Amino acid sequence: MGRFWSLLKRWSARLRVATSITVSQLRHHRLRLGLAIIGVGLAVLSMTLLAGVGVGVLETGEQQFEAADRDLWVTAGETRLTSAGGGGFENSLTDSRSVATDMSSHDGVRNAVPLAFETVYVGTDGSDDFQTFIGTGVPGSGSAVHVTEGEELSGDPHYANGSYDGERTNEVLIDEETARALDVEVGDTINVGGSLAAARNNEVTVVGISSTFERMLGAPTVVMPLSELHQSTGATRTEPATFITITLEDGADPDAVQADLSETYPEYEIRSNQEQLEAVLQEQVLVLAAGGALVVLALGAGIALTHTLLTLVIFQQRAAFGALSAQGISSSLLIASVVGQGLSIGLIGGVLGLALTPPAVELLNRLAAAVVGFDGLVQTSPMILGSALAVAIVIGTVAAALAGWRLSRTPPLEYL
Repeated sequence: MGRFWSLLKRWSARLRVATSITVSQLRHHRLRLGLAIIGVGLAVLSMTLLAGVGVGVLETGEQQFEAADRDLWVTAGETRLTSAGGGGFENSLTDSRSVATDMSSHDGVRNAVPLAFETVYVGTDGSDDFQTFIGTGVPGSGSAVHVTEGEELSGDPHYANGSYDGERTNEVLIDEETARALDVEVGDTINVGGSLAAARNNEVTVVGISSTFERMLGAPTVVMPLSELHQSTGATRTEPATFITITLEDGADPDAVQADLSETYPEYEIRSNQEQLEAVLQEQVLVLAAGGALVVLALGAGIALTHTLLTLVIFQQRAAFGALSAQGISSSLLIASVVGQGLSIGLIGGVLGLALTPPAVELLNRLAAAVVGFDGLVQTSPMILGSALAVAIVIGTVAAALAGWRLSRTPPLEYL
């Protein structure tokens, strides 16, 4: 027992000496200390942001489908992305109105709504400068579209049970990005059509602002009654749609309804939110690979930056450690003091990086929303933040220990 206390006192004394050397080095090199902390903080910030972007790329699509508040998605074959007009989907489901009506009568189904996405030309009154946007056709408004300003679409009377001779509403909803691009607001008129000629002859009124489909597609949209979109694009005979979205009755079993619909309509693909997301992204392997690569890159870059920085900081002190070694300070004490520096710099720099992460994430999300239309594209989590801090502390400490060990292996006169 006495031997144990003797060893404990000896190690305590050595620890105090190592700590005093560490504090002395940090106090006498405040500028270098500050730069090292900032460097580690930036390394941690790069880890959290890169990993946040990677996770956001992987999760944003799923969140957009969940936000659509639908239970099942019906498509005819593969769901293909198209770059026309800034993005969207191909319309491959024909006779969509009749199919949706039939599915609405199925047990457990509250409603089935066809949605069509087409590239349309949009311009303001009296201007020959037309821009392309994604035109979204809905057979009404209701829960399918969330309006934040103005009024909902008044319906789709022009369809008239398939005769397309009912009264036109000449109404559209636009998102905020489209409003800024066209410099219009609620109550203004714009021209919309599937061709330039059709757009010039089709004047409609902006009745409200809705970002529902902009968030879903990540591109500016113009929402109008489905029959008016079909007529303006010359698609009244085939009535194509991209999806038929299905909302189930409260208490209905999604798996059971999906299985029943798949058996009744074998010619269509009927998917859940997760399955539909996978179908949309099955040909977008690069998107998924990019998300995963960013997470790996964040970890690798953070480790490399922190290791290099701490190694340089320790090697800049080689003359001071050479002098201490020449005075009889043991190598173990010098290594312990170096480890203390690495631990201190890694911890303080890591906390600084975490403190900078929230404002940086907010700034990047604002830029992403303005450029690509997706909100919350950069997403952090406690796991990401904790991992970044752990990398800063562990790698900082290990890098300092390795640098100190290399210094201790070199004769002190070589540094003096």
